[in-house]
Amino acid sequence: MAQPMPFSEQDIAEAEELDWSESKEYWNEYKLTDGTTLKVKLILKGVKRLKKHSPDGTPIYLIMSDNVLRVLDVPKELKTRPKESTFKPV
Repeated sequence: MAQPMPFSEQDIAEAEELDWSESKEYWNEYKLTDGTTLKVKLILKGVKRLKKHSPDGTPIYLIMSDNVLRVLDVPKELKTRPKESTFKPV
């Protein structure tokens, strides 16, 4: 069950948007029981710092992000024949 957000829309509206630069981006790699390998990377799109703090005094940050997924090493028996392209070159 989802937990209620510990902050309001007002908190988000008053949050400070922060600039950032890429330091390092890593791929997380997972081997599935069917033999497939998944590579997942989180791509940061934006950061806001709320005017609220966690119980230990750390500021609370919100992030906007995308996930990128690569599927590798799919066993042949799991693949189907590729569909014919509907794209017609000009």
